[in-house]
Amino acid sequence: MKIAVLCYIRNNGSTLMMHRNSRPEDMHFGKWNAPGGKIEPGETPEECAVREVFEETALTVENPRMRGVLTFPAFNGEEDWYVYVFTAEEFSGILRESCHEGDLFWIKDQDLMDLPLWDGDRIFMKWLDGNKFFSGKFIYSTSGFESYSVVFYGDEPEGDNNAHAEKAE
Repeated sequence: MKIAVLCYIRNNGSTLMMHRNSRPEDMHFGKWNAPGGKIEPGETPEECAVREVFEETALTVENPRMRGVLTFPAFNGEEDWYVYVFTAEEFSGILRESCHEGDLFWIKDQDLMDLPLWDGDRIFMKWLDGNKFFSGKFIYSTSGFESYSVVFYGDEPEGDNNAHAEKAE
């Protein structure tokens, strides 16, 4: 089991994204992701988000906001991944151009869906603009994206968590 974070840093209608183009053996090679990485022993998800963002971007995020949790059973035919998803709008520092995993770019929010993203990312990234905490499960097989399910929490009557599930088209 792998436990990780993603942190979508937003600024003036753009989101900081990493083009994973440095290591051909990387399962994410060629894709675009938010900065993030694996949680270290004893580290909270928030501490990991701040550390990973700094290590990859040279930016220090303040007050990262946890937006949801994603589950990827047997992702890429390997272990289960559990990913805490954050957004951040407060940061300081000077952005580096690249890191050991790829190149960093501010992408206009209206252009994010034009990037080569994982199919599931196209779904959950839209939830980042909502006010509800989400718990999503994304199923991938060796042939690609299969399905997802999600439960949203917050601002609903007790017992109504707005569960939703869909198959990939």
